[in-house]
Amino acid sequence: MSTFMAKKETVERKWYVIDAAGKPLGKTAVAAATILRGKHRPEFTPHVDCGEFVIIINAEKAVLTGNKLQNKYHYHHSGYIGGLKKVQYKTLMATKPELAMQYAVKGMLPHNSIGDKAITRLKVYAGSQHKQQAQQPTPYEVK
Repeated sequence: MSTFMAKKETVERKWYVIDAAGKPLGKTAVAAATILRGKHRPEFTPHVDCGEFVIIINAEKAVLTGNKLQNKYHYHHSGYIGGLKKVQYKTLMATKPELAMQYAVKGMLPHNSIGDKAITRLKVYAGSQHKQQAQQPTPYEVK
């Protein structure tokens, strides 16, 4: 008996909605990364992009536990000498909560071409409304 290997052409992608209201940012990001990668499927194949689409709503209501709002920073570099920038998560969650969620999910995906494709299937919204009603997404409960 041979091992089943999924093919890119035969993968059917579904849409899932994750509600982040009142849930930790990290746990929501883990659930989204698992679905984007396709690890929840029985036919998961590591070298094939068999993940699905994820919509995260209520990103502004996600919770950071402990002192992460004050002590955690997001760093990025402009490319110029002395161009290291840092933003406190307290500021990031107040101004752009979608970006904070996207950074968390992106860090949990593989840093290769499969991860680059997977992050394009992530849609994050600060509020409870999203634009993908036509895709009839299935609600996904974060454990």
